Amino acid sequence: MLSLLRPAMVSVGLFTLLLGLAYPLAITGVAQAAFPQQADGSLILRDGRIIGSSLVGQAFTSPAYLQGRPSAVDYDATGSGASNLGPLNADLIAETSDRATAWRAETGSAEVPGDAVTASASGLDPHISPANALAQAERIAAARGADISQVRAVIAAHVEGRTFGILGQPRVNVLQTNLALDDAFAPEQPDRP
Repeated sequence: MLSLLRPAMVSVGLFTLLLGLAYPLAITGVAQAAFPQQADGSLILRDGRIIGSSLVGQAFTSPAYLQGRPSAVDYDATGSGASNLGPLNADLIAETSDRATAWRAETGSAEVPGDAVTASASGLDPHISPANALAQAERIAAARGADISQVRAVIAAHVEGRTFGILGQPRVNVLQTNLALDDAFAPEQPDRP
């Protein structure tokens, strides 16, 4: 019996060391060497302190800032996820309708971008559509006492194209654009991210 158990135990030990220790350390080393900023979480520093990640959305409530997509998890990165309500669910329809009504009242726009009223699958999406961002420009300009064309120019400068020119849609990173807005115009009531 011992002669049968010994090879099995050696195999378990060997593969534990190889796949549980050596492989993860090698992949981490390659990632740190080739893509150090991304491997560390794409963190954004301001005045020597971490204020967020370009890959994880945050809640912005001040009218002086772009506001991201709704989040089913309140932007809690430890519990990312969607609401899991189906497209015909009455609660989801009512919630989306309420968001659309609020959007129209806030922006004065009849057209509502889908990402302004629907949460992303992770609840942590850091991007919004250019249409969503530009529709918020008037509110931001008023809150900052800035010219709306200058606010639109800052937003337009932060529109990211499709990945590799073909994947996804053009998008605006909310945190990075808000930091650029802070650099360009100081808000009347600071609520710095």
